Amino acid sequence: MLIKTEKDIVNLVREDEWMMDILYAAHSLNLPDWWVCAGFVRAKVWDVLHGFTKRTHLPDVDVIYFDKSDLSEETEKGLESKLQYHMPGVPWSVKNEARMHLVNNIPSYESSADAISKFPETATALGLKLNEHNEVILTAPCGIEDLLALKIKPTPYFAENEKLAKVYKDRIQKKSWKSIWPGVEAIQSNV
Repeated sequence: MLIKTEKDIVNLVREDEWMMDILYAAHSLNLPDWWVCAGFVRAKVWDVLHGFTKRTHLPDVDVIYFDKSDLSEETEKGLESKLQYHMPGVPWSVKNEARMHLVNNIPSYESSADAISKFPETATALGLKLNEHNEVILTAPCGIEDLLALKIKPTPYFAENEKLAKVYKDRIQKKSWKSIWPGVEAIQSNV
């Protein structure tokens, strides 16, 4: 399948029953400013671009939301339990991006989309959700060019900061994406 546009990615997701079930499950929580993001989107696109017929295993399915009124980690764990009940066997990870700046010791985010724009890699800075009409919405604050070109590059946020550039480099080593998707190319940070 040829993937050239954001619409192509949305169509790919709409045709994937498992991905849609994930989106419906996350949508059922009625969270403010929610997205299913990161590897959930990237892996699907890279699997298709590599011609894989079997889905690559995901270590987690990241659900994020933005709620300044409740910054407790216990709430996130409770939401994970609800999702686990709804879809057992899925490695759910739920995070409130309104509190993650405290965990990561960085300036606070303005929204979930702002948080996504500051993920480590451009090809991972992606999110999906359903709107009020159950239509699939994609956010790609760093664009989809690197994702489609199979390039792993730091987001501007990570590229501009020496400490974060090290985190990016460590992730490249640890994640070993090239062993899963041989066509990907990791670009080193300039910092």
